[in-house]
Amino acid sequence: ALAGPEGFGIDPDQATVIAHKIKSVTDLGVQVALVIGAGNLWRGSKGVQRGMSQATADHMGMIATVMNGLALQDALEQIGVPPRVQTAVMMNQVAEPYIPRRAERHLEKGRVVIFGAGSGMPYFSTDTVAAQRALEIKAEILLMAKNGVDAAHDSDPTTNPDARRYHELTYDEFLAKDLKVADATAISLARDNDLDMLFFGLDDDHNICRAVAGERIGTWVHA
Repeated sequence: ALAGPEGFGIDPDQATVIAHKIKSVTDLGVQVALVIGAGNLWRGSKGVQRGMSQATADHMGMIATVMNGLALQDALEQIGVPPRVQTAVMMNQVAEPYIPRRAERHLEKGRVVIFGAGSGMPYFSTDTVAAQRALEIKAEILLMAKNGVDAAHDSDPTTNPDARRYHELTYDEFLAKDLKVADATAISLARDNDLDMLFFGLDDDHNICRAVAGERIGTWVHA
């Protein structure tokens, strides 16, 4: 979502677009914390396919998420939204260490918290970290804003025009259908802790606000 037209790197204009979407939610008085990925900078799967160890590829991805987090932090600051980047890998010169209680305090003070560096450990996807962080800070719901995907489908809608869209699923149904919009570990973690999830597209400028307002968009995954 932070990439420019070429689909790679960090486009400051795109960062500003995302920042305004976030601001539209914080203006409602809603507390917002973000887990950010790094597909625009590094795809670890490509490195693994060429012989790189999974751990090395994952650590590179974690560092890339911090770059994205700093770009988004700057974009938020420029439009008057106070942000804080917290990382699971120690980078004290550029970001705070991840401390759940400190994150909660930032949220109480109206700051947007950006979680970078994944879980700090390899073999964990961004989806799983999002579920983990949501549980640690006692979030009401996990909004899975996807770039280029507006809901969960039974197959890839970009390659199959007849892909079936799901409006609502239980955790068990999601796992049984082996849907690929999120990894099974994230869904299992949400199921075990009764954390509702909403999958929707990030392309629409108003979708985050619509999700927060309770509109039935995307796919709702629950108990």
